[in-house]
Amino acid sequence: MIQAVRSAFALPDLRKKILITFLILAIYRLFAHVPVPGVNSEALDQLFQSNQLLGLLDLLSGGAMANFSVMAMGVYPYITAQIIIQLLTPIIPQLQEMQQEGEAGRAKLNRFTWYLTVPMAALQAYGQAVIMTQMSGGVPILQQFGFRDAPLTTFAIMITMTAGTLFAVWLGELITEQRIGNGTSIIILGGIVTRLPQSILNQIVAQRWIELIVFVVITLITVIGIVIVQEGKLMIWVQYSSRTLGQRGGRLRQTRSVRTHIPLRVNMAGMIPLIFAQSLMVFPSTIAGYFMAPVGQDPAGFVQTAAFWVDQILNPQYNVYWPLYFLLVVGFTYFYTDTIFQQQNMAENLRKQGASIPGIRPGKRTEAYLTQKVRRITLVGALFLGTVAILPWLVGLFMSLFPGTTGSAYSGGGVMLISSTGLLITVGVVLDTMRQLEAQLQMRHYDKFLRKGILG
Repeated sequence: MIQAVRSAFALPDLRKKILITFLILAIYRLFAHVPVPGVNSEALDQLFQSNQLLGLLDLLSGGAMANFSVMAMGVYPYITAQIIIQLLTPIIPQLQEMQQEGEAGRAKLNRFTWYLTVPMAALQAYGQAVIMTQMSGGVPILQQFGFRDAPLTTFAIMITMTAGTLFAVWLGELITEQRIGNGTSIIILGGIVTRLPQSILNQIVAQRWIELIVFVVITLITVIGIVIVQEGKLMIWVQYSSRTLGQRGGRLRQTRSVRTHIPLRVNMAGMIPLIFAQSLMVFPSTIAGYFMAPVGQDPAGFVQTAAFWVDQILNPQYNVYWPLYFLLVVGFTYFYTDTIFQQQNMAENLRKQGASIPGIRPGKRTEAYLTQKVRRITLVGALFLGTVAILPWLVGLFMSLFPGTTGSAYSGGGVMLISSTGLLITVGVVLDTMRQLEAQLQMRHYDKFLRKGILG
């Protein structure tokens, strides 16, 4: 890995791409510290000190939520829009046709995702302010907010935060264009790792040595497990039949049959199911926040009662949240893996290339065989991702058995300085970035070899 980074910086074009990526991340971090006008700083600080869930979400946003900045929502409305588009694609025939059109179809779907991001971001901006005000005991987080009292100011704040989300997504696409990693994932990674040094320093200053040691041990074990699962593959042997190329010198030329393999990844979906599940868990609670009863009042009527129960179910302080989160991660892993596998159309490509799996007939039999293998190995990846998702809860339950620790039954407290989801995203993004970086290096070495051969 270190050698690849050194080689990348030795090449002027790759060094330029890496520096541009860092510059874009710096711009994102700069805007993450620009607060929305009218923020009640004292109420905001007290809220984040008393609510560990918000502290966890703030860690994923890189401190943008704690500042209630224009980047407080990050790229999550865009991710939610992606979830909705992917869920609608198998249902709506027009979207299916776009998906099968190749690059042009994907460009159209991406444009629809952008269109859907705007109302999703506006809705989340309003819901975030309302919910945080309710969490603070009714103390307004924004001094002038609400369509009844300050409609113009409320509308301006929603536009500002929506623009911040679109700007963050645009920065992510600029990073993607550099072809050294997924821009959206790198934006999320930048927010995760930014707060980690300060969290470790706080643990050292507070002399919480037990929590720090447990954190280091759990982190090492989790990273090793993530690398093993992320890099794990199932090899499917494929036989390419011999071909007759034509006559040469009065003789037929034939190629020998070649045997190779197709690597099927254990975790083909990567960290996308975790991001999808987390976004889907946040969205209903955001909607429910509009209809909940005021703080200190009992819910009245069906709507307020339903909103209350939705908020209770999707609250990490209660145990029902975590099994639901686990099931969503497992379900999204299967869904996303099936979507990716169907897009590859592997069985049809093998048939066109004259290749076959030994003992399996080409066509539908091959497709059924590959689908069966993919779903079997996906079970391992799905269970692993689900376990990683609820790891803070499991760690919190374990640490609650020891008096004197700051472990919480739902978030891991001071032990999980970085969430397991954030850790998985970090490792996954780093592995994917290094993989693309090595591919760029190999391509340049290959081009250099070809130029030498031609000139020689």
